[in-house]
Amino acid sequence: MTMAEMRTNSFINGEWVGSSSQIDVLNPATGKSLASVANASIADCLRAVDVAAEAFDAWKNTAPRVRGEILRKAFEIMMAEQEQLARLITLEMGKILADSRAEVAYAAEFFRWFSEEAVRIDGDYRRAPGGANWLMVSRQPVGVALLATPWNFPAAMATRKIGPALAAGCTVVLKPAQDTPLTALAIADVLQRAGVPAGVVNVVVTNPSGPAVAAMMDSGKVRKLSFTGSTKVGSILLAQAAPRVINCSMELGGNAPFLVFGDANIDAAVDGAMLAKMRNGGAACTAANRFYVHSSVLAEFTDKLTARMSALVLGDGLDAQTTLGPLVSRAEQESVAAMVNGAVSRGAKVLCGGKAVTSPAFGFQATVLADVAPDDEILKDEIFGPVAPIVGCSDEQEMVRLANDVEYGLVSYVFTRDAAKGMRVAESLEAGMIGFNRGIVSDPAAPFGGVKASGIGREGGHDGLLAFLETKYVAGNW
Repeated sequence: MTMAEMRTNSFINGEWVGSSSQIDVLNPATGKSLASVANASIADCLRAVDVAAEAFDAWKNTAPRVRGEILRKAFEIMMAEQEQLARLITLEMGKILADSRAEVAYAAEFFRWFSEEAVRIDGDYRRAPGGANWLMVSRQPVGVALLATPWNFPAAMATRKIGPALAAGCTVVLKPAQDTPLTALAIADVLQRAGVPAGVVNVVVTNPSGPAVAAMMDSGKVRKLSFTGSTKVGSILLAQAAPRVINCSMELGGNAPFLVFGDANIDAAVDGAMLAKMRNGGAACTAANRFYVHSSVLAEFTDKLTARMSALVLGDGLDAQTTLGPLVSRAEQESVAAMVNGAVSRGAKVLCGGKAVTSPAFGFQATVLADVAPDDEILKDEIFGPVAPIVGCSDEQEMVRLANDVEYGLVSYVFTRDAAKGMRVAESLEAGMIGFNRGIVSDPAAPFGGVKASGIGREGGHDGLLAFLETKYVAGNW
C-alpha cells in the first residue's frame, strides 16, 4: 500500500470527508510524519451518528444471511491484502512485520467468526411453568454503537467490535486512536468494498477526542458504547454514559501475573513468557507484567528468560532482521523508561536492557529486572513495553496472593506440570481469562474480558454477539 493509496479522510455515510484540520501520524521508527488524516469536527462526529441512526432500520431488517455474507467478504479481502495491511500497521504502530501479519489474520478472523454468528441469534419459546401463558424471548440489535479503540492493535480491536455489531444488526461509528488511525480507515475501505451499505459503518478520527465522544453520547442516538483502553478513561466514559443509561462494554487495563511453579517445564515456561510478554513488543493488555517464580526454579527461569530477551534485535519493524520494534510514541517511551528507572532506584537489578534508544526513534531495549520487591510500584500498573520484572516466591499461597493483589483482573498465566494444581490455582486467580501452560489466550471464538478494574462484559465468541443485542420477552395467550 503506497502513501497515495492510504485513506486519510473521515468515512461518513459511505463517503470520504475531508477537514480543514489535520492530525499528523508519526512513524515510530523514524519519529517523522507518515501521513496526515482529517481531524473530524464535533459536527462531523454528530453527522456520523445521525447517518448511522438513519441506516439502522434498514440494516437491522437485512437478512442475517446477507449480513453474514458481507462480513465473510470482508474477511476474504483482508486476507487477500494481508501484506499491505500488515505493512500499514507496522508503519504507524511500530510492531515487527511478523506481529502485524499475525494481527491482520487475527483481525480478519473476527469478520469470519461473526459472519457465521449472524445466523445464530437465538431466542426461546416455552410454556410458563404455571401453564397460564406462553413465554417468548427474542433478541434485537441494541441500536447505534459507538466503538472506541486503542493504538496497540489497530486492526483487531476494530474488527472485534465491528464484526459482532454488524452481525447483530447494529450500525456503528468507530473512533480509533489518533496515533494509529490509518489502519481503521483502511478497514472502512475494506468493508465498503465488501458491500456494507452507506451509513452502516462510519469512521471518525478526532483530537481532542473527549468533547466529540461526549457530544456523540449526549446526542440521544447512541445506544451502545464499546470501549477498549485504560481504566482511567473507561471510568470517565461510564460516568458520561450514565445520564442516558447507555449500554456499555468496557475492555480496560490489565496487569497480568505470570506464575511459574517449581514443577513447571522451565523451557516451556520461558517459551510461554516470551509470547505472553513480547507479543506486540509488550504493548498489550494481555501482556505478562509481573513474573512470580518459585524460588526452586528462580535462577534457571531468570537466566533462560534473560538470554532470550537479550537476543532480541531492536529496530525498524519493517526490517527483516528486527525482532523488537519501537514503542508507538515518545510519550510511551518516556513512560516505560520512568517505570524502569524508578524500580532500579528502589533496588531492582537490570539483567539486560533497561534503556530507551533513539534509533529506532521511540525504541526501548528488551529488559529483565531481578530482585524486584513484591510491593514495588512497577508491579502495580501496566508497563505496556518490553520489560519483565521478576519476583521470587516461596509457595503457592504467596504466589496467588501476590497475583490477586492488584486492582486489575484481565488475564493470568500459570505454568505447572500438576494439572490439579493448575486448575486449583486457576480457580483462585481473580481474572477473566487464564493461560494454563500457554502464553497466549486470545481467540475470536472465545470470550475476551476481565473482572475488577479490567472491565465489564466480554468480546469474542457468542458472548461478543450478545453484547450488541437486547433481550425482548413477550408473554402471550392464544
